[in-house]
Amino acid sequence: MFTTRPEIRGRFGAVASTHWIASAVGMGVLERGGNAFDAAVATGFALQIVEPHLNGPGGEVPIILQRPGQAPQVICGQGGYPMAATPERFASLGLRQVPGTGLLPSVVPGAFDAWMLLLRDHGTWHPAQVLEAAIDYAENGFPVLPRVASSILAAEGFFKAEWPSSAEAWLPGGQVPRPRSLLTSPAIAATYRRILAEAEAAGADRIRQIEAARDAFYRGFVAEAVDRFYRSAELMDSTGRRNGGLLTGDDLARYQARYEPTVSRDYHGVTVHKTGPWGQGPVLLQALSILEGFDLAAMDPSGERFIHTVVEAMKLAYADREVFYGDPDVVDVPLATLLSPEHGAARRKLIGEAASAALRPSELPGAAERMARVLAMAGAETPVGLGHGEPTFAPLPVEWGDTVHLDVVDRWGNMVSATPSGGWLQSSPAVPGLGFSITTRGQMGWLEPGHPSTVVAGARPRTTLTPTLVTREGEGWLAMGTPGGDQQDQWTLAVLLRHLHHGLDLQAAIDLPLFTSQHFPQSFYPRTLSPNRLLVEERIGTPAIAGLLKRGHDLRIEPPWSLGRVCAAGRRDGMIVAAATPRLMQAYAVGR
Repeated sequence: MFTTRPEIRGRFGAVASTHWIASAVGMGVLERGGNAFDAAVATGFALQIVEPHLNGPGGEVPIILQRPGQAPQVICGQGGYPMAATPERFASLGLRQVPGTGLLPSVVPGAFDAWMLLLRDHGTWHPAQVLEAAIDYAENGFPVLPRVASSILAAEGFFKAEWPSSAEAWLPGGQVPRPRSLLTSPAIAATYRRILAEAEAAGADRIRQIEAARDAFYRGFVAEAVDRFYRSAELMDSTGRRNGGLLTGDDLARYQARYEPTVSRDYHGVTVHKTGPWGQGPVLLQALSILEGFDLAAMDPSGERFIHTVVEAMKLAYADREVFYGDPDVVDVPLATLLSPEHGAARRKLIGEAASAALRPSELPGAAERMARVLAMAGAETPVGLGHGEPTFAPLPVEWGDTVHLDVVDRWGNMVSATPSGGWLQSSPAVPGLGFSITTRGQMGWLEPGHPSTVVAGARPRTTLTPTLVTREGEGWLAMGTPGGDQQDQWTLAVLLRHLHHGLDLQAAIDLPLFTSQHFPQSFYPRTLSPNRLLVEERIGTPAIAGLLKRGHDLRIEPPWSLGRVCAAGRRDGMIVAAATPRLMQAYAVGR
């Protein structure tokens, strides 16, 4: 079939990411002898600079990695709530939901420690080497994406009036940067240079440098700057009021990224690996369990029957996310039951010919009561002022994308998939002296007591970030993922199914029209929901649109190339393969 680009094929290595510069940076690391993990770290730091409206140095990242002959692992770079963050504290401020922007929703930024842990244990390069490109672009300029300029333009007045540190960082000379002009981030560059100076002062040993860099961020000058700002500032947020912050230097000092086993499920000859239920990743595995009993290969991969079947399975999986998922360190998540074949078969029977308008979690203890409370809380507050939730601002057109993604495969068989996010330039005020914002991932927690995703001091908020790694016969086969908040596992699932069942190469599977359900409560403030709402790219065609309407879906027709930013890299037929979406005209796969 026709594709917008060729599927990249070669023997040496490949990098796919949501920005062409970041992909080129990662490929440059591979060309200079670094492995996939060195390349992933360098790519991740570059993405912080060139896509600052979608992630930053103060964000988070889940990483799934595999080395040949070893089981895949997760590195959890999701920081927890501040110790001062409790439902009672928010209630004392008159809040029924955690705000979407400002100081209050900030949690510990976990990305830096996660990247350093990956570099220490699996990479070969020094901190200065993996930060070289990011610092260069921050100091000497990177081309401004139109979406970056639009994001700053929409926030210009707010920054000048309410967040002066953000105005200083993102309005050079008091002006909005022009699209495709060069923009610098000198304060971020200076922050990373100071971290490197402290790292190199620890001596020439690579491990000592990495540990010193981690200390500089979480127990040194970075943590001290965050602590000063969050203790002293009271700034406007999406409640329409000025609030202080809860995050402290002690919260950062307690934090360390950590390893976890993946959660996985076998499906049609492969094993799909995801993070634990502190992320939404297991919903994809639940959907696979439900879909296993359908003959998807016999369906048109862009037809109404395929779309209907996949969407109805995802509705069931996401309903379980709403009432069962949370940080397994503090709540009991019944994953073994939810992922069992018997449970999948029972849930499969709920899918009929017509679209369901109900939110139907699994019939396990407490599910119905929790769902009733979720529905009562969804959309309980109306945001005021500067945007909310995912980084979308009027007058921008809606863009379902709140983050970035990268996948790397090298010639030695190493593979990594990561979805960095948080610390968006428009999510919270830039920390003076550091030049970057702190993640507002805390907005994803409920303030309703007794829910698995209720705010708990020190716990991880249930996140939407969800990289995917697929193995075949125990070895790395495919790394993939996408930005998009609640849509991430929906878009990844559609591409994976088309690749597995319809024999489409990665680029062809990515290029086919995509779709997304908004049936369930959205994870971002103000937690709206649109029962039975289904968005489809108009390229699915008139017959499919008519068929979905006939089945009862509340259909919204989106522009032809508007949904999804999927990237992928893997190994197939003795070669390394990779692909990236043409949507938004910035993601690229490179390799040879």
